[in-house]
Amino acid sequence: MIILKTYGVSGMTCASCSALLQKKLDGSAGVISASVNLLSETFFVEFDSAIISEQDIFNAVHKLGFKARVLSENLSKQSAEIESQKTKADTLRGIWLRFLISTAFVTPLFIISMGPMMVELFGGSLPSSINPHSHPAANALIQLFLTIPIVAVNWTIYVRGTRAIINRSPNMDSLIAKGTAAAFIYSLYLTFANVFLSGHYEPYFEVTGVILTLIVLGKYFEIVTKGKTGEAIKKLIGLSPKTATVIRDTLHLQVAIEDIVVGDTLFVRPGEKFAVDGIVLSGDTSVDESMLTGESMPVSKTVGDTIIGASINNNGSITYKATKVGADTALSQIIKLVEDAQNSKPPIAKLVDKICERFVPAVIVLAILSGLAWWVFSDYGLWFAARIFITILVIACPCALGLATPTSIMVGTGLGATKGILIKSGSALELAAGAAVVALDKTGTITEGKPNLTDIIVAGDSGLTETELLEIAASVERKSEHPLAKAIVNYAIAQQITFTEPSTFKAITGKGVIAEVNSQSVIIGNVALLSENDIDTGALKDAAESLSQAGKTPMYIALGARLVGIIAVADTIKPTSQNAIDTLHAMKIKTVMLTGDNKKTAKAIALQAGITNVYAEVLPHQKEEHIKRLQGGQAGLKGKQIAGGKTIMVGDGINDAPALTRADVGIAIGSGTDVAIESANIVIMRGDLNSIPQAIKLSKHTMRNIKFNLFWAFIYNLLCIPIAMGVLYLFGGPLLNPMIAAGAMALSSVSVVLNALRLKNVKF
Repeated sequence: MIILKTYGVSGMTCASCSALLQKKLDGSAGVISASVNLLSETFFVEFDSAIISEQDIFNAVHKLGFKARVLSENLSKQSAEIESQKTKADTLRGIWLRFLISTAFVTPLFIISMGPMMVELFGGSLPSSINPHSHPAANALIQLFLTIPIVAVNWTIYVRGTRAIINRSPNMDSLIAKGTAAAFIYSLYLTFANVFLSGHYEPYFEVTGVILTLIVLGKYFEIVTKGKTGEAIKKLIGLSPKTATVIRDTLHLQVAIEDIVVGDTLFVRPGEKFAVDGIVLSGDTSVDESMLTGESMPVSKTVGDTIIGASINNNGSITYKATKVGADTALSQIIKLVEDAQNSKPPIAKLVDKICERFVPAVIVLAILSGLAWWVFSDYGLWFAARIFITILVIACPCALGLATPTSIMVGTGLGATKGILIKSGSALELAAGAAVVALDKTGTITEGKPNLTDIIVAGDSGLTETELLEIAASVERKSEHPLAKAIVNYAIAQQITFTEPSTFKAITGKGVIAEVNSQSVIIGNVALLSENDIDTGALKDAAESLSQAGKTPMYIALGARLVGIIAVADTIKPTSQNAIDTLHAMKIKTVMLTGDNKKTAKAIALQAGITNVYAEVLPHQKEEHIKRLQGGQAGLKGKQIAGGKTIMVGDGINDAPALTRADVGIAIGSGTDVAIESANIVIMRGDLNSIPQAIKLSKHTMRNIKFNLFWAFIYNLLCIPIAMGVLYLFGGPLLNPMIAAGAMALSSVSVVLNALRLKNVKF
């Protein structure tokens, strides 16, 4: 049985940790795929339970020095988030306590070790009773006793670091552990010499103490800033109310959201939030869905309309039936999509993981060689060589590299979710930034996806007004179930037309309808139907042809034997489609329409939208073929060819699914079919095509942020490692102090996270 599951993991401290766990999971028999997220402290595994069990996976994780845990599936999203926040709060408290204890001991340690030097620097001198040169043994022992508590409270660094070395995948803890241990052991030797061999050596315990203290402080600020990257998820989880009013046996009961079941009838007052998804049973209202779709305008709801959980009831009390609860609600699915996207890795992140995996061993080798070179080929002695060794290990931690990508991905996908743009994977986010072509379906994507009445043309000799003609047509069509008939009736209702009940009604398939209203025969239909009834349509032939050229469906109307007018219906273009297409063109992105509709209608809609490349009467498999040609650099099975490249496909129907899957990035309209949404990489919650250029801009901003982070992370290491090696010192320049190196390393990680948080200010 194939199982897909996400687990929590603790104990990871840097990119090397996540790379080690990733490597271990990928190499385990029975694991089909795995993805580790350092930032959210989770890992996703797809595995065959017949080959490997959940406990086997946990055992493999524990052997690496990490702790895996099952995420609480039986809790609501709110409860799970509270549990997660408690865990993080406990972790922060533990780290802060370690810092306070370390600071309490490192402060006197630093004063005792560095105080005499500072006094002498300013021309002063210490009394012999407290001068370390007069009492070297006592001074060294005091420093040792002050250092031991600092090492003790940070002992986990040594455990994890040593375990990583044993597993041949050294990480940040390995570097810190080796560096501070080297300083501690060397200082321990000097202390022994002072106490038992009457030596006069100055130990370097302050190096160990200060570095460990700075590392803990840096880790605290890193966790605090990283926590801000997941605020979008927290806001989404916080949208749902904790309780709801359920009607059971005529009683209105306040129940927890977890206790609502499918089929329950819920009562919602104005200003309250809808607890779960459902269908309106009674009442009328307008609903604010902006927090889920990004659409600022309220949506009218009446009997039979669908309700999205967590949306806000504006101005009417209604009852509705729960149809989806718990993990099945739209909000829960959105949260899962965003979480999955934040756990997935784009190609650029996988490249960074490989670099980090090799980076730490390379740094250790470089530190050893540099230390040996200074010891063997210079006159500076063992401690100088050890100092070089320690500084290189501390300064070169790859934390900034490891955080560069996941922080930006987390902020970017979270920001998209608040705008109604759900990005399913990091790969989609990266690929969308390089889009050269956007291919769009017509019906339901560029257009509304449903017919609307567009024109009323009254024959000159009919003696009727437009309102009278509409009243006749709507009275007849109200008896029909045809979508075109519904368009006429809906328009008439909006115009507050009074209906007259037909005394007879007959629908002729493929042609139209014949009825009798107020003792008059009424015929509504195409040319064939009117010709069969000996009615001449010549007077309005040109008008009908003009409507057809514009992609509209004209329907002739006759009273008795007289032609009295035409009503035209069309699937109209969305108000925002043209602006979205213009924005894409301004971004130098080509647009293509791929539709199964007839060429005449397709060209008319394309002209309104501003699309010049149109491929009509295209079957689903041909849409996929067009996408392949676009990706290969050209498009068109016949006729005009256009330059292609990375291609985005936008659609909403089942027939779009093959093309959505084939495209580099598939974008589904949220109001479309489940098949299209499942096939797509990005889901737009509202039908507004302006979300497409917004998604591309978000992708570009996010990738720019990632590259900026990576650039500075690499530059930091390229510049600092040579300085730590003493290259500048060879030419009379400064020598990097290990304590300054520790502070710089911690600062680099925090700066990367802060830079990722700048994405929250992006306007698009």
